[in-house]
Amino acid sequence: MQAELIVDARNAVGESPVWVPEENALYWVNIPSGGLQRWNASSGKIQGWEAPEMLACIARHQDGGWVAGMESGFFRLHPHDDGSLDSELCASVEHSRADMRLNDGRCDRQGRFWAGSMVLNMGANADEGRMYRHEAGQRSPVEAQLSGFIVPNGLGFSPDGRTMYLSDSHPLIQQIWAFDYDIDSGTPSNRRLFVDMMPLAGRPDGAAVDADGCYWICANDAGLIHRFTPDGRLDRSLEVPVKKPTMCAFGGSQLDTLFVTSIRPGDDNDPQSLAGGVFALNPGVKGLAEPAFGGRKHSAS
Repeated sequence: MQAELIVDARNAVGESPVWVPEENALYWVNIPSGGLQRWNASSGKIQGWEAPEMLACIARHQDGGWVAGMESGFFRLHPHDDGSLDSELCASVEHSRADMRLNDGRCDRQGRFWAGSMVLNMGANADEGRMYRHEAGQRSPVEAQLSGFIVPNGLGFSPDGRTMYLSDSHPLIQQIWAFDYDIDSGTPSNRRLFVDMMPLAGRPDGAAVDADGCYWICANDAGLIHRFTPDGRLDRSLEVPVKKPTMCAFGGSQLDTLFVTSIRPGDDNDPQSLAGGVFALNPGVKGLAEPAFGGRKHSAS
């Protein structure tokens, strides 16, 4: 289960890895630079594109290209082979203050795209973060579905889609919650504590759910990825050779590879450091394919 460095990306904040099986490729983002990046598993070739805003999370669009959570809202992105990137704002988000952006996000099993928001300065300890649900055809400002977070993170859905997981990775919180999730309306309810990570190594960051329904979450500051069973029991912890893993995702031809992005702190000038790289592990279990965006259409109320 030793982690292999597949891309020495040196990302300031690598995030949101997504496996695209028809391309045999992994995409991910570098948040501060607005970078969308791609690694071809067959050729090893790396490509990159630059979005017009900080780029936090992505999901495949069922009609091609990507849907993305950025600073001002949800965008449609189309990368081209020449390095150009078409971007279109589809639905804006009305942040409670100016110094905010979207953060962790992904699609539910029905193809709705969820993303959380956060204040850029984590040290402000501001609980202004909210969770937004974006659906196909939605153009008006997106309304918040949940609120009161500092750094919402760790979004995931059970294999049947009826449980939603969500964390707050801020050092003052470090909790993971489970919600009942109405797959018809896309509404979470019955919020309850799933795991309190305060006593454990690392802060909860980005996550993935495997085919057994177990929840994998990057333990930022600890260089670990924890696996929790559906009843919240810590099952195993895998090591990566960097302190700050950010998000994990299943991929590969059999969905049995766990890809992990990471952070390279601004004061890390060590040429031997692997921080900010993208890693691959063999976790011994298989994952689930990520749903494409667009399965559900927005209906105006």
